[in-house]
Amino acid sequence: MADLKITRIDVYQATLPYSHGVYLLSKGREYRSFDATFIRVTTSTGIEGWGESTPFGSTYVASHALGVRAAIAEIAPHLIGLDPRHVDRINEAMDDALLGHEAAKAAIDIACWDVFGKSVGMPVCDLLGGRTDSDLPIISSIGVGSPEEMRAMVDEHRKKGYTGHSVKIAGDDPGLDAERISASLADRKPGEMFLADANGGLTVEMALRMLRLLPRGLDFVLEAPCSTWRESLSLRKRTDVPIIFDELATADASLIQIIADDAVEGINMKISKVGGLTRCRRERDMCIAAGYTFSVQDTVGSDISFAAIVHMAQTVPERNLRCILEVRDMVTLKTADGPFEIVGGRLRAPNVPGLGVTPKMDVLGEPVASYV
Repeated sequence: MADLKITRIDVYQATLPYSHGVYLLSKGREYRSFDATFIRVTTSTGIEGWGESTPFGSTYVASHALGVRAAIAEIAPHLIGLDPRHVDRINEAMDDALLGHEAAKAAIDIACWDVFGKSVGMPVCDLLGGRTDSDLPIISSIGVGSPEEMRAMVDEHRKKGYTGHSVKIAGDDPGLDAERISASLADRKPGEMFLADANGGLTVEMALRMLRLLPRGLDFVLEAPCSTWRESLSLRKRTDVPIIFDELATADASLIQIIADDAVEGINMKISKVGGLTRCRRERDMCIAAGYTFSVQDTVGSDISFAAIVHMAQTVPERNLRCILEVRDMVTLKTADGPFEIVGGRLRAPNVPGLGVTPKMDVLGEPVASYV
């Protein structure tokens, strides 16, 4: 293996406007744009790798954009001179430099995988374990609105070929949330999959009242109903609705506890939330061993984040993969080019070295920080 070392890390910033005006979540949270951080890792041979981390505001999980860039400033100097292809060693060096801050580590880790793929002429998905023969189904992300608005948004995405839909509920009124779910599923087609996502906004009482108000036989999965572990397990004992975790599935330790407690049927695996593709690879294998179904997503993001999602998802057996999140649909700014065309609501990872993205430097502009 030829000598290859990290010689420079550049940091870029861009604001990603939300594509539908205002995105509403439970607990009154709303977002109009997202602060994205991009990483370029340059090596001694001239190969460059790219990564992205875009937190979903500062009230979703414990990350925020200013913190991402501050954490990179702490980590990056410790990586100069290391081989980016040794991804486990890179992650150990990042953990030695700074505890936590997984969203910052994710961007660097993704960029290292991009370098790895380019250095050996292989797509990232092949390095992560090998591509499946499956087309990857995409899922929409429908913010909280009136029942009629949400039904219309689902139909809009259905017409684009989406077969999965994540519909947000607010936790403000059990009856209204029940109406939101019912309306979103009103035109359900064969083969469609629905998540009703509370983003931790329900108490056990509110969740039980909402579920009792729903028409019988609605086919959906309840995602992240409650904000705490105790509440979530309490709810699980009282309902036969399938439950998956998102915000509570944050790292290896939490996933081990989820499996030990038989707490859910699956998780949402979000790359920046867990710290990058290296950690996702490990959690993918844990989920498969547990018999879970899971999605591959990120909190939000643009083209580079989407490329990482696609490559990881392409390694998941079809029976375990529920869907992937089309983060590009959530924002209006295009930050990179690449062969990631969606046809009929599905796509495959491109058969090109690395992630397969070419950043648009006229969009990213000049670095906001550089480390050598």
